[in-house]
Amino acid sequence: MDRCSTVVSAAQAYAGSREADWRVIDVRFRLLAPDAGWQMYRAGHVPGAAYLHLEEHLSGPVGAGNGRHPLPEPDLLADRLARAGVENGSQVVVYDDAGGAIAARLWWLMRWLGHDNVAVMNGGYQAWVNAGYPICAGEAVSSSGSFVPRTQPGMILETREIESGGRSDILLIDVRERDRFLGVSEPIDSIAGRIPGAVNHCYLDDLDSDRFLRESGDIRSRWQEILGDRPPDSVACMCGSGVTACLSLLAMEVAGLGGARLYAGSWSEWITDRRRPVVTGPGDLSRG
Repeated sequence: MDRCSTVVSAAQAYAGSREADWRVIDVRFRLLAPDAGWQMYRAGHVPGAAYLHLEEHLSGPVGAGNGRHPLPEPDLLADRLARAGVENGSQVVVYDDAGGAIAARLWWLMRWLGHDNVAVMNGGYQAWVNAGYPICAGEAVSSSGSFVPRTQPGMILETREIESGGRSDILLIDVRERDRFLGVSEPIDSIAGRIPGAVNHCYLDDLDSDRFLRESGDIRSRWQEILGDRPPDSVACMCGSGVTACLSLLAMEVAGLGGARLYAGSWSEWITDRRRPVVTGPGDLSRG
């Protein structure tokens, strides 16, 4: 089958699962119940799928000055992927049950490691089950692979670039829900608000009512309203901790608007230093 680098349907994933070099990874996760994803995986998953945990495998240690889900060390993530059977020549398919909001994190991480043959299963685990494809319980046994990372540091926007004013030509797009962006509510982080100059495009706007990614033309028209004449490589996406912003980057890629960066630390890193400015309310909403 052809290689895939953005999204695949459940039907494509089912057909590809018969290929020797395809690897499927389950990343279902619940922020308020961190073990729930593992339990759901053990209860039922795509046959042959390995499980990776957002906080244990797809994030690094939380410490002073970083956000809730720091990027993992590339070599540690590469080792974990290899133990899941991934090799540099593998086609990887990732799924969750959250509209791709967790799966896109691994999609982005693998591209950051230099591996482009990775795709999110559109519609996630529900799409697989609804199609009547087989599921397995317990833990899948994968043969170890050999995965060598080729990290792409240019995909990241660092906090220091924002602080120094070095992003004067970068449009920072905050993809959190509107109330969090405005500072009206903040259910997760200790401070409400947004970074001055950021604009809002909620990641959920790129999903339809069944939590599938919208068609590419629809996504493109929605993003063009924000980008205007700006090229995608003049954009960086952020969220609360650098996870759901990856879904927005995936949506942009699907729409042919690739090249935007990730502010990996995002809001939860920004607010670790109270000297950094914070804006609340409806003011300062220009699109740059």
